[in-house]
Amino acid sequence: MKFTLKAVTVAIAMAIVIVLYGGLYTLEEGLQAIVVQFGRPVGEPVTEAGLHMKLPFVQEVRRFEKRLLVWDGDPNQVPTKGREFIWVDTTARWRIADAKKFLENVASEKGAQSRLNDILDSVVRDQVSSSELVELVRSASWEVPEGEALKEIPKEREEELKREIARGREEITRTILTEAQKIIPQYGIELVDVRIKRLDYVESVREKVYERMISERKRIAAQFRSEGEGRSAEILGTMEKELRQIRSTAYRQVQEVQGKADAEATQIYGHAYNKNPEFYAFLRTLESYKEKTNKNSVLILTTDSDFYQYIKQASPGGKNRGFPSKETSRTETKN
Repeated sequence: MKFTLKAVTVAIAMAIVIVLYGGLYTLEEGLQAIVVQFGRPVGEPVTEAGLHMKLPFVQEVRRFEKRLLVWDGDPNQVPTKGREFIWVDTTARWRIADAKKFLENVASEKGAQSRLNDILDSVVRDQVSSSELVELVRSASWEVPEGEALKEIPKEREEELKREIARGREEITRTILTEAQKIIPQYGIELVDVRIKRLDYVESVREKVYERMISERKRIAAQFRSEGEGRSAEILGTMEKELRQIRSTAYRQVQEVQGKADAEATQIYGHAYNKNPEFYAFLRTLESYKEKTNKNSVLILTTDSDFYQYIKQASPGGKNRGFPSKETSRTETKN
């Protein structure tokens, strides 16, 4: 009897433990839960961390995140309003706002990611296709560069840069967020933010853009070379002009110095000639001997030639060597 009572007591205790274990559950911080009975949610979502109760065996607990979750969409090829095909890569942050509605509509985070793919991809495609590429790239507060920065920009691109845009990238992303927020709450989801991570040309368009960039760089390089050659020609022209001016000034100064020297020499020769004309004539004759004769020269002269008049008058004994005296000249003249 005692053994039977003890066994019954143990059985009852174990049953109580099992019931308590099956009827209690803990909820960690950062999570929320919904109690499900036979596949259907029962009661309101549990959002506070701690120990909670449920009916054992017939009810189970589904736990969901309360924190922000990440959605990363696949890059999509989308045409812009100007018919440029680009790759658009977007990301979003979302949270489960209503666990009961979330469970009823999408069941799990995987189902939520799939639904977000459909909604956000559609909204992003609509907004990108209704916007110009420059609006997707540029911010509305972007200012046109001035001064030196504009010199490297091709002339045909200046108008595009200076063109005012109706809305910028921030406004487009806000519009995407607003349009998506109108649809997503019915799934128990709160969409917190949407961002465009990357924009890129498709391969065929990228090659054309690279070719255009290369041609623009070549045109700018050719312009720089042309400006450099023009500047070089200008510098060389100025240098040549200054060089001719220097040479002209130097030649004039040389001519002035030579003119003054010739004048002084003529004046000296004139004074010397006036003092002793016969000596001057003799000196000039000796200079002509020096200039007209050398070791390779041959002169054929008659005996009465005036070129060697002083040589003819020179005596072999040494008398009257050099040039005749005034006395000798007068005597010869009288004879």
